[in-house]
Amino acid sequence: MKLITTDMDGTLLNEKSEVSTENAKAIRKAQELGIEVVIATGRSYKAAAKPLMEAGLSCPIICLNGAQVYLKNGELIRNIALDKEACRKIELACTSESSYFEIFTSAGGYSINRDAFIHILVDVMKAHYPNVETNVIKEKVKQRFQDEKIQTVDDFDHIFNNDEIDVFKFLTFSLEEDVLQRIREQLKDEHDLTITSSGHQNLEFNHRDANKGAALAFYSSRQGIELEDVMAIGDNFNDFSMLEIAGFSVAMENAALGIKKICNFTTKKNSEHGVAFAIEKILKDGIKKTVR
Repeated sequence: MKLITTDMDGTLLNEKSEVSTENAKAIRKAQELGIEVVIATGRSYKAAAKPLMEAGLSCPIICLNGAQVYLKNGELIRNIALDKEACRKIELACTSESSYFEIFTSAGGYSINRDAFIHILVDVMKAHYPNVETNVIKEKVKQRFQDEKIQTVDDFDHIFNNDEIDVFKFLTFSLEEDVLQRIREQLKDEHDLTITSSGHQNLEFNHRDANKGAALAFYSSRQGIELEDVMAIGDNFNDFSMLEIAGFSVAMENAALGIKKICNFTTKKNSEHGVAFAIEKILKDGIKKTVR
């Protein structure tokens, strides 16, 4: 094994949105053995780098679902933006269903009115972490807006009409699965668009070439590492593309059923240091003994 890549939310991060001591220790152990460890997340670069820095970790980061790839030193080496016409179509689809959405750009993150939808995000997070108190979750939601630097705007026209601003990702939330399905249906024929999700209550929109799998293949090739020598760890459908191409794929115990079905191995939950368990097992037993 020459490279390990891991998702963040629901995977590397625990219920407190932190990298546990156990996970950090396992990552450092792999790095000391000469194995590259790469983060692959839907988060923006700064929001991904913060919990890593707090845990004393330094890793290359595939962010915004593969739209950008950063080296360990912070150098940007891959940048794939959405077409502005596609952006307008996504905006129209979301607003037609009164669904809250955010956009992530080269100038930061934007939303129309985040305050009106904080309760939705709280409910979404409670679905993931039912044992965490509501007031704690609300503080996490507010912190998320700060970490992602989400700015409030009256409309997105000045962004879509500005050739100097690239849009990398849309993220929309709804507690009603029918709403998300109707949005997906409106955009299903947009061939330059990839639609994924990182949870039951959201959809994520990127350029078709901006997915974790493509970004992982790009980075691995750049480093001269064959995909058969890559282990990928994830929990949801925005991880599908990288789990599908990795030589060895690991699902979290808390992963979506469809993700578990395509993976070689299921590790422990993200709240039980599942990334550390997977890394330690692969380092100790190798691939053949680990597969079940």
